Amino acid sequence: MVKAVYPGTFDPITNGHLDVIERGARIFDEVIVAVTTNPAKTPWFTVQERVAMIEACCRHLPNVQVMAFDGLLVNFARQQGATVILKGLRAVSDFDYEFQMAAMNRQLAPEIETLFLMTSLPFAYLSSSIVKEIALLDGDLSGLVPDLVAEQLRRKAAERRR
Repeated sequence: MVKAVYPGTFDPITNGHLDVIERGARIFDEVIVAVTTNPAKTPWFTVQERVAMIEACCRHLPNVQVMAFDGLLVNFARQQGATVILKGLRAVSDFDYEFQMAAMNRQLAPEIETLFLMTSLPFAYLSSSIVKEIALLDGDLSGLVPDLVAEQLRRKAAERRR
């Protein structure tokens, strides 16, 4: 059985993230979506809100589970018995950063492989930051995030505009 960890902040989850999760669920026996904090970011949603949104969006995927974690990714992967870190890539700029992270993870945990999965073309431009900006400016979120996420984004954006 091959278990993969798909880590991220997911603030919020987008259709691009879901694309990688669904494709990963076809490749691996189990995928753990690992929701973490990122000290370099100021999230709109709590970790608990993000976990709940992702769980709702992934209900149709029986081999996907969602967990919050803090600390080193390779330590979390080891604790979960995962042998693969799954990373989605959108553009060359993603690759530069992710390549460095993969190399460091390989140094820390040589038994864990990193697999890069290119996002599907319709989502190549999509990021959580862009989605939040669109929500803040009261733009159309259809096709960018699942409907339940769009509702929560609109609510958070309205709170921020006050």
